[in-house]
Amino acid sequence: MCRDAPHGLSWLCVCVCASQELEVRQQRGDLLQGTLLLTVSDPQEPGLGSGGATLNALLVAAEHLSARAGYTVVTTDVLDDARILILHTGRDFPWDSCGRAFCWLPVEKPAQTVQGPVCCLDMLLDCLSNQVCPGSPPGVWVCSTDMILTMPTSFKMSWEGFSGVRVLAVPGDVSYAANHGVYFADEQGRVRDIIYKGSEEQIRRAAQPDGMVPLVSGPVFFCRRVLERLLKAHVTPPLDGCTYMGMDSGAPPLQISLFLDLLMCLCSDLSESEFVNGERMGCSSPISQQGAVVRSARALLWRILRGTALHMVYVPGGCYDYLTLSGREHIGRLTKKGTERDTLSHIQVPYWQWRSLTYCSILLCLSSVLEGDVIIASGAVIQHCHLQGPVEVHSGCLLSGLEVTSSSHIQQLAFTNDRIIQGHHIQLGEMKITVYTVLGVSCDDDGATFLNHRWSDLYSRTGIQPEDLWGSGRSQSLMEARLFPVFQPRGGAVGLEVGVCWLLGGPGSLEQWRAVWRLSLREVLSLTDQEGELRWREALFFQVGRRRVMDNLKSQSDRGLLPSFRAAVLGGQHEELLCTLDSIAAGSRENLGVAARCLACIADVLACLAGEGRGGLRSGPAANPAWSHAFSILEQGDLLGGVQALATERAKWLSRPDLLVRAARHYEAAGQVLLRQAVMLSQRFISIGQGEVPPLGEWQDVECPARLDLSGGWSDTPPIAFEHGGAVVNVAVKVDGRRPIGARARRIKEPRLLLVSSSGVQDDAIAMETVCERLEDLKDHCVPYAPAALLKAVCVCSGLVTYPSRQSLDEQLLQRWGGGVEIHTWSLLPHGSGLGTSSILAGAVLAAVYRCTGRTYDTDSLIHAVLHLEQMLTTGGGWQDQVGGLVGGVKVARSKACLPLRVEVERSLPRLGACLERYWCQKKVMAPGCEPAAVRTMMDALRPLALGQTLAGAGGGGFLYLLTRQPQQGEAVRQVLNNTQGLRDFSVHPVELDMDGISLLKSS
Repeated sequence: MCRDAPHGLSWLCVCVCASQELEVRQQRGDLLQGTLLLTVSDPQEPGLGSGGATLNALLVAAEHLSARAGYTVVTTDVLDDARILILHTGRDFPWDSCGRAFCWLPVEKPAQTVQGPVCCLDMLLDCLSNQVCPGSPPGVWVCSTDMILTMPTSFKMSWEGFSGVRVLAVPGDVSYAANHGVYFADEQGRVRDIIYKGSEEQIRRAAQPDGMVPLVSGPVFFCRRVLERLLKAHVTPPLDGCTYMGMDSGAPPLQISLFLDLLMCLCSDLSESEFVNGERMGCSSPISQQGAVVRSARALLWRILRGTALHMVYVPGGCYDYLTLSGREHIGRLTKKGTERDTLSHIQVPYWQWRSLTYCSILLCLSSVLEGDVIIASGAVIQHCHLQGPVEVHSGCLLSGLEVTSSSHIQQLAFTNDRIIQGHHIQLGEMKITVYTVLGVSCDDDGATFLNHRWSDLYSRTGIQPEDLWGSGRSQSLMEARLFPVFQPRGGAVGLEVGVCWLLGGPGSLEQWRAVWRLSLREVLSLTDQEGELRWREALFFQVGRRRVMDNLKSQSDRGLLPSFRAAVLGGQHEELLCTLDSIAAGSRENLGVAARCLACIADVLACLAGEGRGGLRSGPAANPAWSHAFSILEQGDLLGGVQALATERAKWLSRPDLLVRAARHYEAAGQVLLRQAVMLSQRFISIGQGEVPPLGEWQDVECPARLDLSGGWSDTPPIAFEHGGAVVNVAVKVDGRRPIGARARRIKEPRLLLVSSSGVQDDAIAMETVCERLEDLKDHCVPYAPAALLKAVCVCSGLVTYPSRQSLDEQLLQRWGGGVEIHTWSLLPHGSGLGTSSILAGAVLAAVYRCTGRTYDTDSLIHAVLHLEQMLTTGGGWQDQVGGLVGGVKVARSKACLPLRVEVERSLPRLGACLERYWCQKKVMAPGCEPAAVRTMMDALRPLALGQTLAGAGGGGFLYLLTRQPQQGEAVRQVLNNTQGLRDFSVHPVELDMDGISLLKSS
């Protein structure tokens, strides 16, 4: 939220009444580190009203900021540069035990770096921090969290020269405003009056030119000067009764309203007498038993605040959605078109069983686990539940807070439409239990209905009498009706079956219902164990997260998992997550790609545990002897044993960030072991035959072109290639008029391997000779930087010799080939050219070795043989380089998203220039920094001559190649570069397409 908008407002202090959830949001990054977070509860029950709670929160914020600044008393000096946000959590909300602020919404934010639920509080923080409040001067913003506020994306307020108090208003129609408040303002936005639940005539007076009326939408801003006046009131009776300091000093408590007291005294149309003595719905009465105190408080407010300007900003296009007590409205809000159907939930089967649904039908599963046969009808909501089917949820129903043990009772319910069944975590003394309630969506608090029917229907159906519900002297309202069983004096807490099932017509009896302790809905909400409720939701959230991780890995989805990992680590759930990943990896013997990704995911979790920027770089060595046992087990093909050995070693590396990062490196290396094994399955596509063996001493020569990748590079590299499929367009080219890569091989009389590799042009060629006379000389064939490693790997991979073996090298060579083999290789390209040299050279050597030993092959086999060889050599890599040099001309090569990895090649030459340009843009996204300034200058200068251009290989240097608009443009290119300021040390090489690919030369 704040992190998603770099220009959003950075709060110095955020106060919220009655919750400790802000710390969780700060850990997730929704609030900046360093912001002072305060939980400020009303110092007494019932509360102090919104105005009293604002004064108390302001005092607490100033006190903490004063202490943090080193003062010994509360001082207004700390407010000079402070931007403070005070959030009121409001009254009880029957459809969520944690109140409106923490009511989860069917929203997932793809940009979240740490996965988490989105509540009304989060939506409001986002809107305030990034749209409403940026640009405001030092001061205090006050807002209620009982609504969802949305602003137009273009909305921006001007603060130049502002002083006083500012309120925000959004459009509403007259009928909606009848149950809310509206501002009555003049043409300059100066507020003349605040009309709360006024008559239609009063409300219409406030209409704006667009015909709508300005609703009181929540946000209020007090500038620094006004705050100083308000803060002084905390020591002045009777307003000191609004603060904890006043009550701790013996002052009687006082309730005042933010809008109808604090702001009302600023309205220009009100006289002092009207303000002090006026009877207003929604605030303390001046003629009640406490009327004298109320009048005295209002008179004091008039003296300290009157004269301050109260300005309204009207926002056309803004929207204010107050969370009313209507169950039907709440379900409609959650299931409206455009919401996510399965927000942060896990469904065991691929698709729910929807009855009579069209594609556009709306239903919601929010932070829940559903297992088995769960049928959800259109317009139904399941939230914070763990249910085991068979369960059928009818249209218009809401199930919330139900544990898996409730499933068997839900199955027996006589369920119909429009029912709301909830589980509430409450605390009775030292006892924490769950109580279940059932209501109808049409129930309201006027005492008229229960379960969408008249009370008389309940009485006649069950035998319940009014005195069972309300007793004498109690208000006969739904909120006060003691309907819901909680506790049996001799049997302990009761479950769903005793109350809810019976009230819905299921098993049970009136005597059983009367025998248990019961609570009203108001009592249930007042006894809510908010911490227990939040912990239940958190536990369910993390369980869902682990299950979704499992589904994503097994289905090889491309959904990013890091936000889920970060959430688990911040929530202390990393052990459970690591065990889940271990289990998936160990059970993926049939898909080593999944197992490899699991090990990479474990590396990510370990890095998250270390903390961002702590413990060192993710890349680094991964050959510590402590991990060698686990690696050797994996190399032997024992996946289960290897995963278990890794986990055993992992437990020793969790104590410090540096150890965690080092462990992450070893897990990544272990994943590479499995990736190599997965890719080597492509060996089945290598088909080698046996033909006539050439004479002893006869050279078999092979030449290959280089390759230019035109589009799709990196998509050929594992695991991308087999998880998502790969497609690469490249072209075989001659450089300086010749094929620059080649190899030759012949059989020799001596039973040894003579390996000679050279690089550079002939006059400056550097040659290296390696002689293998013992099998032991091949032991480093899988060490990429060992002398002649590529040629040794070819000897093993091609079956020229077997390593390891009980037979000696000379015995194998004499028995199989009647003597040894001499191999020469060369490349005329500079090191790091980006033209695919090493893979193409491997193909050339394989072809030469196969020919000199009389074996036959096709190009398709050669492509997969190089893929296999590079896994054996542990250099990894994809398949596009060898395709580029072994298959002539321009072609597109593809591999499907599956194992074993199979490459298929098709020649094509459409839209090459556009391909090149798009490819270069993709490279820059994948490897930021790969376009040095000199390269950018060169590309800009050559653009008029080119259809497309890109750097070869991974970028950063090497060859820049371009497809020119006209033929024979080498001299024109050289002239442009010579005339471009700042360019030096470049050379221009003409290239031409090689349509043949690998070529066999005459024997010599």
